[in-house]
Amino acid sequence: MVKIATPHKSLLDTFLTPALRVELGARTTRNGFRLSDIVKSGIENPDSSIGIYAPDAHSYAVFSPLFLPVIVEYHGYDVEKSAHKHDLDISVLHLPPLDPEGRFIVSTRVRVGRNLKNFPLVPGISDMQRKEVERKTVSALRTLKGGLAGTYYPLTRMSEKARQKLVSDHFLFKQGDRFLESAGANRHWPSGRGIFHSKDKRFLVWVNEEDHLRIISMETGGNLLSVFERLVRAIKTLEEKLVFEYSPQLGYISSCPTNLGTAMRASVHVKLPRLSAQKNFKKICADLGLSVRGLHGEHSESKEGIFDISNKRRLGISEVEIVKQLHKGVERLIHLEQKL
Repeated sequence: MVKIATPHKSLLDTFLTPALRVELGARTTRNGFRLSDIVKSGIENPDSSIGIYAPDAHSYAVFSPLFLPVIVEYHGYDVEKSAHKHDLDISVLHLPPLDPEGRFIVSTRVRVGRNLKNFPLVPGISDMQRKEVERKTVSALRTLKGGLAGTYYPLTRMSEKARQKLVSDHFLFKQGDRFLESAGANRHWPSGRGIFHSKDKRFLVWVNEEDHLRIISMETGGNLLSVFERLVRAIKTLEEKLVFEYSPQLGYISSCPTNLGTAMRASVHVKLPRLSAQKNFKKICADLGLSVRGLHGEHSESKEGIFDISNKRRLGISEVEIVKQLHKGVERLIHLEQKL
């Protein structure tokens, strides 16, 4: 969940008028979720910038008078006028090396969120349903071959020492923050949750974190095409065994409306000590369609001039377009850094 400094109005506060609250108050989804389930996190956390989570995919239809304006405002994309784009064709990508001498880019990572069809999303799922999602996912993961093959480690059977090692190496997720806690995503922790990783740890899958699956490809250096190709290979294999929630307008369904569309975040950790010292650094990135974070996520600090640079848009843009945009943007940032 994105959060910004108070005082402010969250998008929930902006769009949930008294009249709309009355209009939506009696509605329920096919799984029995109500408006109170959707807005609970935003009400309990007034400094939330979004304020709503979907407990199931049906919520986006039943409570569309609330979700749609939030989606349009956040993504800057009118889902009622256009269909979402989906494109995993890596054959159209021709990406020259971003950092052939290894002077700037520390690592590259691309991840997507996915949720299994016919199950509630993480904020609304029961413990029994969560375990069934885990079972189906692990069964599909066992079909991966070659460099994608690996081992699944359930959190319930992981030693504290092993867990801490994976967390400190930034491979494993931790229990959700207070925003996710209020949304219901931490219930029955750590039951039904775990991590799958390949032998070389360049391919990971988080099970039942904020979404049913977070599929992650990563490696040191700046070979964005290699990282994306590995991710696409994994997605296509998993799609042979699992059916994911998808909407022609909203793309891949996620519990947080900020992750709709491609549900994809492509990022690099890149050294920009001189450029980042410029007052307009974040504006330069924003103009390139990029977001800036510190090394350990939102609101964290940079270290030695290293920043996490990623795509800003997820909805109304395809996966291939995101990769092209990130490549072009990072190429420009490195060029500007070299000029200073």
